[in-house]
Amino acid sequence: MVDDDARHDDGDRDEQQRYVDEMVRRRGYVLDYHRVMAAHDLPVLKAANELVSAAYLEERSLDRRTKELLFVLSLTVVRAERHHIASHIRVALQHGATPQEILEAIEIALPQAGVVAFQHGFDVWREVVGAEGIEPSPDVLPHPETRN
Repeated sequence: MVDDDARHDDGDRDEQQRYVDEMVRRRGYVLDYHRVMAAHDLPVLKAANELVSAAYLEERSLDRRTKELLFVLSLTVVRAERHHIASHIRVALQHGATPQEILEAIEIALPQAGVVAFQHGFDVWREVVGAEGIEPSPDVLPHPETRN
């Protein structure tokens, strides 16, 4: 078991808290591994975050909305954790992406990554945006005694 008190004084805790809070302000979210790394290896978290800042957070040619759509797609393709995909869907919405645009980004996974990857991202999208489907009409459904 890790003894946090032996490794960190109150000054360290204040710096760690400030860093996590700033991550939320800049990203719009913070992941569980960010919180744990802040407590246990802040220098490595800072180094990793510099790369993320340069490629993702800094305004360059692509705006944040577009970057979020790309992030949702890439996380879908690699079948990332559901909460990770959901966090980027929410941030994409906050930055002006529509539910339809996010769905279309996820659909790009179909030709290259296949149906399974698409369904993974689609299921997260459906939950986040509250999308509902259309049920078949009762007269086209098999009779209960013939259903398998």
